Amino acid sequence: MSSPTDPPQHPAAWYALPQPQFLGGNDARLLRGGDEYFPMLIAAIDAALHEVWLATYIFHDDSAAEDVARALARAAHRGVRVRLVVDGFGTHRALPQLQRWLAGSGASLAVFRPLERWWNWLQPGQLRRLHTKLCVVDGTHGFVGGINIIDDRNDLSHGFGDAPRLDFAVALRGPVVAPIEQTVRAMWTRAVFGHDWRAEVLSVARSAEPLTQARRLLSRLRILPARAPTSVDDPHPVRAAFLVRDNLRQRRSIERAYIEAIRNAVRRVDLVCPYFYPGRSFRRVLIKAARRGVCVRLLLQGKVDYRFAGLAARVLYDELLAEGVQIHEYQPAFLHAKAAVVDEGWATLGSSNIDPLSLLLNLEANVAILDEGFAGELAQAFESALKQSRQITVAPFQKGALAVLGRGFVAWVARWYLRMAGLSGRY
Repeated sequence: MSSPTDPPQHPAAWYALPQPQFLGGNDARLLRGGDEYFPMLIAAIDAALHEVWLATYIFHDDSAAEDVARALARAAHRGVRVRLVVDGFGTHRALPQLQRWLAGSGASLAVFRPLERWWNWLQPGQLRRLHTKLCVVDGTHGFVGGINIIDDRNDLSHGFGDAPRLDFAVALRGPVVAPIEQTVRAMWTRAVFGHDWRAEVLSVARSAEPLTQARRLLSRLRILPARAPTSVDDPHPVRAAFLVRDNLRQRRSIERAYIEAIRNAVRRVDLVCPYFYPGRSFRRVLIKAARRGVCVRLLLQGKVDYRFAGLAARVLYDELLAEGVQIHEYQPAFLHAKAAVVDEGWATLGSSNIDPLSLLLNLEANVAILDEGFAGELAQAFESALKQSRQITVAPFQKGALAVLGRGFVAWVARWYLRMAGLSGRY
């Protein structure tokens, strides 16, 4: 099946893409859902001495979000530099309340691609959203994951439920925090520049050294890949790489990291993802792993929040099941986690889904971790979720006309959407 955009068609093409730079000497703690994430995030903000940088897709107006907003306001009141950037679509509905919570505190709020006027909705660039969930406190404590600032039991379309979403984040300390902070700073700068770009350009033009000022501005807008130090004193076992997908130099960094890890898998690939519609390169590497005897298990949505997203995943079931890939659907609640474990030592989690929006359009951020202890803990969380899931053995769309029509329809919609965003080609 073909659909939009242009992945590398030969394995050698991956070597032209940025490789993950693993930095040693880190501590990593897995956080399961908002019940573990929010208390730790708020405690870090309350202990902040110098600055807090936070970037999120959704910052809602429920009580869980209010607790985080109040912590940010408290930090700003005591003189901490607080910079918060939210996505203009994901936080559109709750933005007035968020502004009220932060009013008078000194915290600075930036909106990435705001939707303040009706014509904003017609701009193709609006399809490329800030989808990351990142926070850095004092340059020493970093948080990466898939958890938005919203109660785990609250769904924007369906309201409150009894069970929390399945979701993950990781609390990090060590050298890997530096590229996380640089990324949030760049997102903040992009949002502020985009909101008042005329003033920025005039300021550069009127400066005594316009070329120097322009270079400084561009450097703040760029998200730089992490650089491994020439010498690392590494007393800790946790090596971590911060992975960013943006629309400049790191367009396929997260996808490459996944594909390389799966390509080298020997025993198992466990992948959990709510929105799953991978391109041909990704599907091919999963199938090849299953064919050579690797246990490949996918944990996907069972309780579907967006019908088209559910359809997009299910039109691929017959192809994957026929090749020995196991598919399970999570039943207790909505699934929002984006994570994977390969063999015993490689793990990743973050904001990136395995679909065209995350792999080709949105600003996304994951962390990849090389550590048997962390990978084992994430694997245990996967096994626990698997026990609450239903294994799919018969594809909802069997081979034949219905399967062909289903795949064709999903591919056509995906192609149309990506072309609206300015992308073309095959996916």
